[in-house]
Amino acid sequence: MDTRVNTDLPYYEASGNEIELFEHAWKNRLPLLIKGPTGVGKTRFVAHMAARLKLPLHTVACHDDLTAADLVGRHLIGDGETVWCDGPLTRAVREGGICYLDEVVEARKDTTVVLHPLADDRRVLPIDRTGELLEAPPGFMLVISYNPGYQNFLKGLKPSTRQRFVSMRFDFPSAEREQNVLIGETACDPMLATRLVNIGRSLRALKDVDLEEVVSTRLLVYAATLIRDGLDPVESCRAAIVESLTDDIETADALMEVVNATFGR
Repeated sequence: MDTRVNTDLPYYEASGNEIELFEHAWKNRLPLLIKGPTGVGKTRFVAHMAARLKLPLHTVACHDDLTAADLVGRHLIGDGETVWCDGPLTRAVREGGICYLDEVVEARKDTTVVLHPLADDRRVLPIDRTGELLEAPPGFMLVISYNPGYQNFLKGLKPSTRQRFVSMRFDFPSAEREQNVLIGETACDPMLATRLVNIGRSLRALKDVDLEEVVSTRLLVYAATLIRDGLDPVESCRAAIVESLTDDIETADALMEVVNATFGR
């Protein structure tokens, strides 16, 4: 788990009223669910809001092997005795601040059940193995995120979990906003930002290629960073965008046609 208090405000380009909604949820001690594609700014938004509200941010990157015990804690044996060790969720509840579970549906099913008493009006975390019932302090907020595009029968967020949260949807930004993000993140030339955004929008519109995910704003930022540092634009796009999207050579060649057309090759 990554825990930090960031005094600097991370760059974030708002698309609507998400900042206001987050602040109202925080003020009223409501949990928040953020859903949207990979790389559209969900994690950056949470970091921005934690810094904006001057709150500690406890981030847990969820994965296939993450269990409820990993979040809550477990007994460990050390120096000949058994000692209880808090998990990241328990530490966040004890210390306060924002606890952010990134891509929560990637974790095992039993993890979401642990969140239920924290995400409703009880705001408590039962720890069965120690007999504790931790009450979340006023300064605690639970935030989770996931990508609905990855959902299927085996990996989905149950209605009983979703309906405990205030929810907001993130999507790919408008062309103008995406250009502002690239310029704000990398200080690249506005013309370069426009070209990269055009590449992104063209690749997202392709219908005859098989991609699990389309190009994210994050990948466009990576490409802009490489180009600004002096790497050839086409090679930057190949490394930061195309090769990150597919392993199939024919598909990569089709994507590179868009890149080459944009940079005049």
